[in-house]
Amino acid sequence: MREVILIARDECFSPHSEANDQAILQAVEQRLTARGYKTTMVREDLRSDISLSLGRDEEGDSQTDTLWVSMGRHKTTLDFLRKKEQQGMAVVNSADGVGICVSRSRLDELMRRERIPLPPVEGTHGYWLKRGDTSAQSHDDIVFAADEQERDSALRRFHDRGISLVVVSSHVTGDVVKFYGVEGTSFFWFCYPTDDGVTKYGDEWRNGSAHHYPFDVEGLRREAERLSRLVGVPVYGGDAVITGQGQFFIIDFNDWPSFSRCRETAADAITELLVNKYLK
Repeated sequence: MREVILIARDECFSPHSEANDQAILQAVEQRLTARGYKTTMVREDLRSDISLSLGRDEEGDSQTDTLWVSMGRHKTTLDFLRKKEQQGMAVVNSADGVGICVSRSRLDELMRRERIPLPPVEGTHGYWLKRGDTSAQSHDDIVFAADEQERDSALRRFHDRGISLVVVSSHVTGDVVKFYGVEGTSFFWFCYPTDDGVTKYGDEWRNGSAHHYPFDVEGLRREAERLSRLVGVPVYGGDAVITGQGQFFIIDFNDWPSFSRCRETAADAITELLVNKYLK
């Protein structure tokens, strides 16, 4: 019987989403257990070693039929999982893919190179600045600037904090939508966060209440899945802005979000992916 080891995300990478991040992984584990797979869950933690948490010798654990299902983002976790991939084990999401998502500057570079629709660098409605070395861990890591003067001031504040890599993009007016997908399945779900008022930092309100502009949902799904394949994260989510003319721009893309609004359906799709592609 194939074993599935699930790695829960450290809370420092789950600001305002600790319980939801834990819940989606638990939901997947429950479905795998119900299908008869042996599962083990551990939490990534800078203060402990995953191999020790499992009570195993890392070098001796070379079973290629082990599937690693990870929401981890620590560098130590990703380095650990790269070794497992080198040993021939499957890892979802891939360590390199998560590394790209965590490094916003690398993700921005890839998206622009591959012509994924995203906001231009320059604009007339303000700017967004995000730390580029890792994913946001506090609201100070995502800053809106109303004009070029505020943009330059915010950039200096990032540098004063020792953050030299900062992604800058122009603000786009329109409806903010959150989207969630599982590559290779029929699951793709989106919502307007201002409809229910549930947001992580409240930045979605910068664009006001949603107008529900019509847009090409299938086109957004295609571009999101194309990006998931380019990056290497089959379990993904993100944010997009839909303009009044129906044009969409992807403004954020993440490895394994919490799926809090669609958890049960997402857990079904993730389990389908794992069973059909990795556990046959």
